Amino acid sequence: MSSSVLGLLKASHPEPAAAVTVVAGLLAAGVGHGPVGIVAVVGTVLASQLAVGWSNDLIDADRDAAVGRTDKPAATGTVHRRTLARAAVAAAAATPLVALTTNGAAALCATLGLLSALLYNRPLKSTPVSVLPYAVSFGALPAFVVLALPGTPAPPVWLVAAAACLGAGAHFANVLPDLADDAQTGVRGLPHRLGPAGSRVAAAGLLLAATVTLVVGPPGPPSWAGLSAVAAAVLVPAVGGYAGRAATRSGGRPVAVFRAVMVVALIDVVLLVASGRVV
Repeated sequence: MSSSVLGLLKASHPEPAAAVTVVAGLLAAGVGHGPVGIVAVVGTVLASQLAVGWSNDLIDADRDAAVGRTDKPAATGTVHRRTLARAAVAAAAATPLVALTTNGAAALCATLGLLSALLYNRPLKSTPVSVLPYAVSFGALPAFVVLALPGTPAPPVWLVAAAACLGAGAHFANVLPDLADDAQTGVRGLPHRLGPAGSRVAAAGLLLAATVTLVVGPPGPPSWAGLSAVAAAVLVPAVGGYAGRAATRSGGRPVAVFRAVMVVALIDVVLLVASGRVV
């Protein structure tokens, strides 16, 4: 694999990109998409994730270089910034085009989610409303998946609300490892204003709110599986927070909290798919 291709892969934020894409594919299968629909959903979400990740690393390249981020290809020169810019533009253009293979309403929703995420990269990242793009973009994801079904059914409000809470929680968890570096380069989003302790509490509370909404939102009484998911939404972030603090004490990057978010998101989607009560 060439250094440029490897650099593009690393600059795409591969862990969250893969997690969100897999979650979208599982949700698409759960709401009743056939193989063609699942491919369209996965392709749209993957293109969107690549556009957001690449543009994020491109915009932050100088900041990442200033704090010595050797894991960032654009900052180290592993991938040329012009290459990263072209890749980001191509992925952003592909997102609505792939989404249009479903229907116009779904494509509009997917485009909204992409634009919201790009606005986070610049200029909202360093403002008190930095959490808003995460809530909007994550809320748009299940809305797009449902709207992409034949007949364009309306997405349930509880599903969109749960995804928005999950996205907001992901924001606080995602920023935690970078709080010190961000402080050196002048980034002052909402998590930076709350600090590490406040951000951990916000992430855990929003994850719990997302899971509870998924459990009580659909018609009918909560299942035992749903109640187990609520318990997991309490325990998994707590374990992630402990691991993150341990990593900080040992000089590592506290990424465990964000990985806990991905675990809870996967549990939530499996719960949705298993319950069959989405639309």
